Amino acid sequence: MSEPRALSREEASRLRPPQWKHACHALLYAPCPGRLFGKIPLRFAVLMQMRFDGRLGFPGGFVDLQDVSLEEGLNRELREELGPGAAFLRVAECDYVSSHVSEKPQQVVAHFYTKQLSLEDLRTIEDQATRAKEHG
Repeated sequence: MSEPRALSREEASRLRPPQWKHACHALLYAPCPGRLFGKIPLRFAVLMQMRFDGRLGFPGGFVDLQDVSLEEGLNRELREELGPGAAFLRVAECDYVSSHVSEKPQQVVAHFYTKQLSLEDLRTIEDQATRAKEHG
């Protein structure tokens, strides 16, 4: 496996399918006023999922050829993976953080986004994720 290399969004947009696949993932988080074990202050709650390989990961996936933009592909993947609780969720270009490219074993450009939500919205998404089309 080749070492991922950072590149700008503009550079990443020049790497076109079908030679290159683009994947988008999002860190969804919310400020959390709670305390761990009633003592240690928490700062944020973060939504992660168990991946197919048993590792934890952020929701998202591959952008399809029919997706008009990276964000459209990411929002489609979030709806598929997170279900009806995420119907209100829209990740936009302003939520973009970084892109990395890896050429082996296949040519993939990974794009990463962050989106701050309210704790209530994050809990709603988490509670309804089991009803998602592609849950688990």
